Amino acid sequence: MSFENTPYKDKKVISIGIVSELTGLSFRQIRYYEERKLIFPERTEKGTRKYSFSDIEKLVEIANKREDGVQTNEIRTEMKKEKETQAEKSVLKEMLRGQFNAHFNKDHNKSL
Repeated sequence: MSFENTPYKDKKVISIGIVSELTGLSFRQIRYYEERKLIFPERTEKGTRKYSFSDIEKLVEIANKREDGVQTNEIRTEMKKEKETQAEKSVLKEMLRGQFNAHFNKDHNKSL
């Protein structure tokens, strides 16, 4: 997906300083969550991290779970399961759309 087609929430354009201000997390905490493979910022040619609004939402969720005592490996496992569930839902949605289209086209062609 090209940058132009990326939803605004997923565009990686926000600096770590702004992310820190918005989330209340320190630079160190944000980098730690990256090290633990919970967040995946993009890097500019000069190595500057860039985040999206989706990343900010995810960081707030991670921070809340950490405050509740959830370990980072548990969070990562949960995030992986959520991602798999979303992928399965997407496949099901496409299958249903295909079945609907096939049924609609069959009925439409009969009436012609």
